[in-house]
Amino acid sequence: MNEVVMQHMTDLPSTHLLGTGTPMCSGCGGLEALHEIYDVLGKNTVFVNAAGCMTLLSVYPFTPFRGSWLYTAMASAPAGAQGVRDALDILLEQKCIKKEEDLEVVVLTGDGSAYGMGLSATSGAIERGLDFIYICYDNEGYGNTGQQFSAATPHAAKTATSRGSSGFAGYKKDLFSIWAAHKPSYVATVIGSEPLDLARKIEKAKQMKGPRLIIALAPCPPGWDFNPRDTVDIGKLAVKTGVWPLKEYIDGKVIHNIPHHRVPVEDYLQKQGRFVHLFTPKRNEEMLNEMQARVDAYWDAVSE
Repeated sequence: MNEVVMQHMTDLPSTHLLGTGTPMCSGCGGLEALHEIYDVLGKNTVFVNAAGCMTLLSVYPFTPFRGSWLYTAMASAPAGAQGVRDALDILLEQKCIKKEEDLEVVVLTGDGSAYGMGLSATSGAIERGLDFIYICYDNEGYGNTGQQFSAATPHAAKTATSRGSSGFAGYKKDLFSIWAAHKPSYVATVIGSEPLDLARKIEKAKQMKGPRLIIALAPCPPGWDFNPRDTVDIGKLAVKTGVWPLKEYIDGKVIHNIPHHRVPVEDYLQKQGRFVHLFTPKRNEEMLNEMQARVDAYWDAVSE
């Protein structure tokens, strides 16, 4: 059946782990999250993968996915998902496939696509009520091409295209709120370093219909300049400092997992070379205080 509507991937043994043997960076936070997400979604899926880091998982004609996979240009994954979902629905209606042969349509993009060039296509898909899951692995830059800044890059981070003494002058776009404003079925933030929270949210999304959107913060060793062995620790610090709020939009409400004892934001920043200019050769108290104040203001508003 799958050959009719998409490139069918080679069946891999059930013991095969997603990403094993593929040319991905050591310690990739996006792959960490995708491993965990795929464990919940399972092989009865078709991934519509926009150009980016995760398309390196595929080396023609093979991918590590046990289900199906379709490549698209960066801005086109939601449109591709619409075509696949429509084709599956027609095959179901015409009884060409059985209900148990149906596939979960999953868009997989980086932040360059999700926050930027693919945002209009995603908006249209949500407005049409497309029945799909959208996963963004957010490594806060165009990681596949050298970590140029994107609309997801945080303030003051050094990137390949923001090398000045103060780093990136802009601020990270609030994609969660943009998506939630469309009133989809579900929106959530996750991170691979918090696997129980991630699994709970993906399981919840799996049981729903309609547009379901997931943003996974993806610590990136080469792009953020840290040792790959520190990926999990940096992910946990993103949550403990409050820099990466774990939250959900469901039934018109936003629900937070509130950190009980937040630690200073600089504990997170100090572990990443992209922020080293805030600490050496001279500590930039003004910038560090500003970044802490922005995080504090966010959580103050949540608690009101």
